[in-house]
Amino acid sequence: MRLTTFPLLAVSSLLWALSARAATRPHYGGTLHVEMRAAPASLDPAISNQSTWLETRNISGLMFDTLVSLDEQGEPEPALARSWQAEPGNQRWQFFLRRGVTFQDGAPVTPEAVATSLRRTNPSWKVFPEGEAVIVERDSPAPNLPVELTLPRNSIVKRDGGKISGTGPFSVSELDPGKKLVLAARDDYWNGRAFLDAIEITMAKSFREQLISFDLGKAQVIEVAPEQAHRATAEGRHAASSAPIELIALAFARDPQSPADGQQRQALALSIDRELLNTVVLQGGGEPAGGLLPNWMTGYGFLFPASVNLDLARQVRSGIPHTTSWTLGYDLADPTARVIAERIVLNARDAGLGMQVTSGSSADLRIVRIPLISLDARIALGELAAGLGLPQPKFASSAIDDLYSAEDKLLQSQRVIPLLHARATYGISGDVKNWRTAPDATWRLPNVWLAEKP
Repeated sequence: MRLTTFPLLAVSSLLWALSARAATRPHYGGTLHVEMRAAPASLDPAISNQSTWLETRNISGLMFDTLVSLDEQGEPEPALARSWQAEPGNQRWQFFLRRGVTFQDGAPVTPEAVATSLRRTNPSWKVFPEGEAVIVERDSPAPNLPVELTLPRNSIVKRDGGKISGTGPFSVSELDPGKKLVLAARDDYWNGRAFLDAIEITMAKSFREQLISFDLGKAQVIEVAPEQAHRATAEGRHAASSAPIELIALAFARDPQSPADGQQRQALALSIDRELLNTVVLQGGGEPAGGLLPNWMTGYGFLFPASVNLDLARQVRSGIPHTTSWTLGYDLADPTARVIAERIVLNARDAGLGMQVTSGSSADLRIVRIPLISLDARIALGELAAGLGLPQPKFASSAIDDLYSAEDKLLQSQRVIPLLHARATYGISGDVKNWRTAPDATWRLPNVWLAEKP
């Protein structure tokens, strides 16, 4: 009996080892089921909604490519353009295209097609084909043009009437607008076929609905509200979070109307307990913000004060002969914004300032949530300024001092009071392998694969 047991054990051990190895080895196949709150009216990356930008960007990245992409350190790297160069002065750029790339409808990606796509979203640029390259000419020096071209709105899209086609790793196989999108992997993708066969995205699902689907095994990737991330992990769900990438701030409807108005805004900024907002309202799902850009992106965020200073707030308030009672608005569909608004009203009253929450569309100041649109700090700051209705920042050079000065100038306008930088968090089921959350929450789905079910 002993002579036969050892061979059986050896065979059993070998089969177990092979099975374990197969379970951890990437393989092709399967459909990834994703749920999200957004319900984009269009899949065209040139049409974006700021409030759902994170979600629509990730859908766009599955279907479309840009000439240049950013690595996880925010540095430009080749995508549809294999290389590029600028003429002295950085006003005229030349982008050399990869050969053999096709759109999802089978049409070749030509310099003419790329130039047409870029002119559609950048009418002020002069864009034209030249041999195997595309030339972009700007009215003023554009040293950061390769980074600008990484923005989703600059994706290369073939538009034919109401139909659009991209060059990305997935193509549309089924679409129920605002409800469901099914994407199929392209076997002819220029950067290699994705492991997944398909991705099914169910839209217009609340955080609660997504969580129920996740627990029932109907969804493998869901969004988790920042304030629910800690709880989701504590209850045994696997959650993956990005760096703090969404600015939550107070935005005023207009510039300060007098020195007293500016002092009142200063007193309000000093009275806000951002640390409490983060720990209590967001449950640690973000970081207190004194600046527009997060510290992980710039390294100087600590120079913008974010701590509450009620004594100084009261001192500033005491120097104002007459204060205005402000109305504070928020998005009615955002319960977190409502809680933040109520706490800010309490903070303001502690400093002797009059403020009340309003659900109306007209308010003196509002709580806004704006995602960082790029890993490049200068591009991100410019997009934040646009979202806040502020003038575009000017950069004298690429030095970090110039970035700081540009951000400080925007804050000195007193049109915005930063509150928090929130993380994006996703619930990931156990059979989803090789999921990586980029610092800006960009999906990297072409390298994701699904474990085979026993």
